[in-house]
Amino acid sequence: MKKILVIASHPDDEVLGCGGTIAKHVFNKDVVDIIFLTNGISSRNYYGKNLKKKIDNRKLSAKQAANILGVNKIFFLDFLDNQLDKHSLLEIIKPLEKLIFKISPSRIYTHHYNDLNIDHQITNKAVVTICRPQKKITVKEMLFFEIPSSTEWQISKKSNIFNPNWFEDISLYLSKKVLALEAYKEELVRWPHPRSSKGIRALASWRGASVGCNAAEAFVLGRKI
Repeated sequence: MKKILVIASHPDDEVLGCGGTIAKHVFNKDVVDIIFLTNGISSRNYYGKNLKKKIDNRKLSAKQAANILGVNKIFFLDFLDNQLDKHSLLEIIKPLEKLIFKISPSRIYTHHYNDLNIDHQITNKAVVTICRPQKKITVKEMLFFEIPSSTEWQISKKSNIFNPNWFEDISLYLSKKVLALEAYKEELVRWPHPRSSKGIRALASWRGASVGCNAAEAFVLGRKI
C-alpha cells in the first residue's frame, strides 16, 4: 500500500490530469488524498450569495468525483481562483506544507511547470519547493500531469513543453475517469473543445496508442528517489 497525494489548483484538475491513475491506485489498495489550492470559481462573474453558492456547488462536485474514484480524503485551501500570483510563494507554501507533512505521501501528482494557467505554474513551484529532497520529506516520486486546454495551449520554447516520459495504462479505468469528470458538469465543454468528454477520451486514446495500450495518462517525471 502506498500513500498517494494529488495536488491540484482547481477542483476538476485532479480528474483531468490523473483521474484514471487515481482509480488505478485505489484498485491497487493505495490510499489517495487530494489537496485543492483554489476554489476554481471566484475569477468568474459571480457575486455575493450567488458566488458562495457556486463555490459550494464546485466543492460538492469535487466530493462526488472523489467518491466515484475512491479517494480517501480531500482538502480545500480556498485561495481565490486564478489569483495565486497575488500571494507570495511563502503564503501558499505554509498551509500546503502542513498538509503534505501530515499526509506523508510517497508519491505526488501535480501540475506541469509550463502550463498556460498561472495557478498551475505556481502550484508546481510551491510543491517542488516544499518537496526538496531532505530527510523530513517522505516524497520519493513527483509526477507532473497535463491539463487539456491549458498544457497544450502554452506557447513556449521547445525545451519547456510537456514532453511525457511516464505513462500509466488506464484502459480499465477510463470510463471511471469520464464518469468522475461528469460530476463537474459546468466545466465540460462541447466537442471539439479539448475539455469535452470526447476530447478526454481522444487524448487518452492518443497517449495510449503512443505506448501500445488502449488508453493512458501521460506525465513528466520530476524526481524519483
